[in-house]
Amino acid sequence: MAARCVRAAGLSTLMSVILVGCKVGPNFVPPHEPVPDHYAGATQETPPDSFWWRQFHDPALDRLVGQASAGNLDLKSAYLRLVAARIEVQAARAQGLPSLNGTASFSREQLGLAGILKTQGFMIGPTTPAAEQQLIASLQRPVNLYELGFDAAWELDLFGKVRRSVEAADAQSAGAVEARNDLLVSLEAEVAQTYLQLRAAQALRQVTIELIQAQQVVADLTQSRHAHGLASEPDVDAARAQLSNLQSQLPGYDQTIAASKHALAVLTGNTPEAFDAEFEDGGGLPALPALVPVGLPASLARRRPDIRNSEAALHAATAQIGVSVASLFPDISLSGTYGLRNIGTGYLFDWQSKFYTYGPSVSIPIFHAGALVANVRVSQAQAAQAALDYRKTVLTALEEVEDGLSSLREDAARTAAIKDTVGADQRAVDVQVNAYRHGVITYISVLTTQLQLMQARQQLAQALLTQSTDLVKLYKALGGGWEQSPDVAAVAR
Repeated sequence: MAARCVRAAGLSTLMSVILVGCKVGPNFVPPHEPVPDHYAGATQETPPDSFWWRQFHDPALDRLVGQASAGNLDLKSAYLRLVAARIEVQAARAQGLPSLNGTASFSREQLGLAGILKTQGFMIGPTTPAAEQQLIASLQRPVNLYELGFDAAWELDLFGKVRRSVEAADAQSAGAVEARNDLLVSLEAEVAQTYLQLRAAQALRQVTIELIQAQQVVADLTQSRHAHGLASEPDVDAARAQLSNLQSQLPGYDQTIAASKHALAVLTGNTPEAFDAEFEDGGGLPALPALVPVGLPASLARRRPDIRNSEAALHAATAQIGVSVASLFPDISLSGTYGLRNIGTGYLFDWQSKFYTYGPSVSIPIFHAGALVANVRVSQAQAAQAALDYRKTVLTALEEVEDGLSSLREDAARTAAIKDTVGADQRAVDVQVNAYRHGVITYISVLTTQLQLMQARQQLAQALLTQSTDLVKLYKALGGGWEQSPDVAAVAR
C-alpha cells in the first residue's frame, strides 16, 4: 500500500513538472534609472494635477479637450491597435493549449492486390482454389472509403517557450496601452496650444484695430497740420506709412484665427469648417495659474506614458530572449487520432469500424548552422538596445521638465517687465491727457503716447501667449491626463 502511494506521489510530481516545466531566459526586473532628488528651481514639489487644463478655468478649453478625447481619429486608431494587441495575447496563450481538429473524407480506391501478390510470388491461375480467386477478385474491385475522425495535439511547454511568448505579448499589449496614453497627452497639449493661439490672435487683432484707429487720427491731424503749414510732407508720409503697416497686420491675424479654428475642428474629429461660428466672443487669453506644482523626479516614470511604453518594450525584449533560448531545447508533443473508417455508410458508425493512434513525439534541434544561437544573440542585443532606449527616454523627460521650468522663469520675468512698461505708458497717457486739457500740448502728442501704450499691450499679448504655451509644454512634459481614460480601463479588464 505504501509503495503504491509513493509511486502515485512520484507520478503526480512528474506530471506537475511536465505541465509546469521551467522558463529559460532571464526574468524581467523593472529598471530603476537614477534621477535627481528634485528639479532645479522648482518651488512646488506637490504632485501636479493630472487634468492640468482645468487650471486655466476656461469652460471652452475644457469642452474642447473633452471633445478631442472622444472624437479624435488618431486616438480611435490607437485604440484599435490596442484591441489588436490584446487579441494577440489571446493567440499567444492558445499556443500552449491542446488543439483538436475534426476530419471527414471520402475517396474511391483500388488496392491493386493482384499485383502485390505477384510481387510476393503468389501466382493466380487455374489451379488456384475458387474461394481464393473469388476473394482476390472482390478485393480487386474499386471501393468507396468513408472516414470520420478527430486529430488532437498538445505541445508540452517544458522550457517556457509559450509562456515567454505570452509574457512578450502581454508586454507589447501594455506598450500599446501606453502608446495610446502618450498620444492622448500630446493631443490634450495640442488642443490647448491651438486654443491659446486662437485667443491670442483675437486679442492681438483687437489691439491692432485700436492702433489703426489711433493712427488714423494721427494721420488725419498730420494732414491737417500740413495743410496749414505746421507739418512737412515727410511727416504726412510717415504717418500714412505707419497706418498702412498696421493695416497689413490684420490679414495675418485673421488667417491665424481661421487656421486655429480649422485645426481645433479636425482635432476633435469634425470637418474643418465646424467651428467657423464658434469662439467669436474674443475673450482673450485665459489667466495663468498662480502656482504650478511639478512633483518629484522620482514620480515622473509613473506619470509619463512614453517612459512606461519604453519599460514595456524592454520587458517584451527580455521575454523574447527566453523564446529564442527555448528554441535550443527539444520540443515534446502529444498527439492522437481517433475515427471511424468503412467502405460503406451502413457500417460507418459500427464500433468495429474504429481506428486510433496516439503517442508522444520529440523534435531535437541537432544542426541549424548556428541560426538558433544567432537568434539568441540577436534577442540579447535587442534587449540591450531597449534598455538604452529606456534610459534615453527618462533622460529626455527630465530634460523637457527642466527646460520647461527654465522657460517659465524667463517668461515670467519678461512678462513682468512688459507689464511694467504698459503701466508706465498708461501713466504717461494720463499725464498727457491732463496736459492737453490744460492746453499745454497738442492732441497729436497725446495720440503718439497712446500709440506707444497700445504697442506695449501688443507685446504683452505676445509675451502672455509665449508664457501660456511654455506652461502647456511643461504640463505635457510632466505627463498626466490619461489616468481615467474609459477606453483604456475597458481594455485592461
